[in-house]
Amino acid sequence: MDFDFVRPRRSVALSLVSGRGHYDTVVAAVLEAQLSVWIATANLKELMVEDPRAAPGRRRGGRRTAYRSVLAVLDELAGRGVDVRLLHAGVPSGPFAREWARHPRLRGALRLCPRLHLKAVVVDGALLYLGSANWTGAGLGAKGAGRRNFELGIVTDDTELLDEVQGIYDGLWRGLRCKVCKLRASCDAPIDSLISPPAVTAAPQERPPAQRPRRRPSSGRRRRRAPDSPARTPAT
Repeated sequence: MDFDFVRPRRSVALSLVSGRGHYDTVVAAVLEAQLSVWIATANLKELMVEDPRAAPGRRRGGRRTAYRSVLAVLDELAGRGVDVRLLHAGVPSGPFAREWARHPRLRGALRLCPRLHLKAVVVDGALLYLGSANWTGAGLGAKGAGRRNFELGIVTDDTELLDEVQGIYDGLWRGLRCKVCKLRASCDAPIDSLISPPAVTAAPQERPPAQRPRRRPSSGRRRRRAPDSPARTPAT
């Protein structure tokens, strides 16, 4: 997995987003995800999102709006089979960690890499955000005017960029750079050491006679191998 490259120049259709524009495009797409949500961030904090279905909450910006944790949304998405991944570099904030503990379906969706500094969000393999914003309320425009960071990013549906960024992300998610990382000796939990190897099923003829199944699989059908064990994730 090569991280040292410059791709040839070409035309790409994209939108420039800033401030509240992050919330209106990136966060809005995450809330409506159908297949996958892949997030890469250096800093990781609790993020409250508007929830029009809930009862009115506290007043913000001169209007009454209900809010809930985006982790509750991601938990619901995971429950519907959406592939949720959150790759981060730093220790999550206390509020994030406490909320995370309430959603066990998300515990396999968090992995830590201390070298990670890129900020990216990929939704459904169809929308890509690349920019400066971390996964925080101030970064993604969820805070009120005057409380947001000065962030810039681009949003695109360009298939070539989507394919390449997803390939890079997936490689980091699977720990393909861990063995060559100079921080490995001081890393508390290298990703490649947290991922269980594939389960190995012995061929029927190699089993002791007492363990042979009484019934053979029907002809024309292959026996399915046991799925991989779920990956363990660093404690938050």
